[in-house]
Amino acid sequence: MTAPGYVLAEVSAVRRLTPGMTRITLRSETLGSYPSTRVGDEYVRVHFPEEGAEPLLPEVDEDGNWHYPEGRHPHAAPYTIRRFAPSAGEVDIDFVLHGHGRAAGWATGARPGDRIVFGAPRRLYRPPTEAHRQVFVTDATGLPALGRLLEQLDPSVEATAVVEVAEPSHAMTLTSPARRLDVRWVTGRGNGVGPSAITETLRSLPLAPGTYVWVAGESRELRTARRYLRHELRLPAEWYQVIGYWTDRQEEWLARRAALDAESRARLRDVWEGIEDEEVGRDLYDMQLERLGL
Repeated sequence: MTAPGYVLAEVSAVRRLTPGMTRITLRSETLGSYPSTRVGDEYVRVHFPEEGAEPLLPEVDEDGNWHYPEGRHPHAAPYTIRRFAPSAGEVDIDFVLHGHGRAAGWATGARPGDRIVFGAPRRLYRPPTEAHRQVFVTDATGLPALGRLLEQLDPSVEATAVVEVAEPSHAMTLTSPARRLDVRWVTGRGNGVGPSAITETLRSLPLAPGTYVWVAGESRELRTARRYLRHELRLPAEWYQVIGYWTDRQEEWLARRAALDAESRARLRDVWEGIEDEEVGRDLYDMQLERLGL
C-alpha cells in the first residue's frame, strides 16, 4: 500500500438501496494503486470519526502498524468493499442501517464531503477449484459480500443463496453469471429481530460432495452453524468458511467479557497457544467462550 499506509477517503455519493441498507461511494486518489484482493468478500477496517469531527489520522510505523494518541483510538469496524473501481479512484461500501451503533449512525448521516479512514483489505473466500456447486447462507450483514461473490462466480458453477432479512422490503436483486442461481429470502428472522434461521437453513439444504459452503452472520449463531458443518457433516476445512460479522447486543457481551476474573481472561487469551490447526483452535476457543457464558 502506498504511503501514508492508509486511505483517507471522501464521500462522493450516498444511495439508499433498501430501507435497511445504504451504499456509500468513497473517493481517494490513493485508490488508483490500492492493493485490492479482487475477491468478492474482501473487507477493510473502517475507522470512524467522532460525530461532527474530521477523522483522526494514525501514525504508521515501518511494520505497517497504526498508532493513535493514548485514549484517542477511534471506533473501528470491518466492512466489505462492495465495488472497487481503481480507474475512478472509488470504492463502494454498503452499510446495514439497524438503528444503533457508531458505524450505522455515521452511515445514516453521511453526506458528500464527509471523510473516513481505512486500510488494506483482507479476504476469506477460497473455494476449492473443483467445487461445482456453492452454497451461501447469510443475514443482512453478509449481503454486500454475497452480492459481489455471486457477480464473480464462474459460469460453470451452480449456486444457492439463502438470506435472512428483517422484513421483505430489505430484499434486493442478486445476479450472477453462474450456470444456475437459486436465491431464497427468509424474512423476520435474525438481524436482531428474531431467532436466526442460519443453522436451520443449513440443515435443510442438500450439501453433496463437491459443494463449497460460505456462511456469514451473527457470531454466536455461527458457532452452531460451524459445529454442524465441521462435526456433524465432517466437511474438510477447505470446503466451508464460517464468518462472524457481528455480535447481537455487543455492548452487553463486551461488558460480560470485561467483567471476567483474571484466571478466566488468561484461559481465553492462551487458548491458541501451540495450536497450528486454525479449525482446532476455533473449536477450543468456542468451547471456552460457552463455558464462560459468552
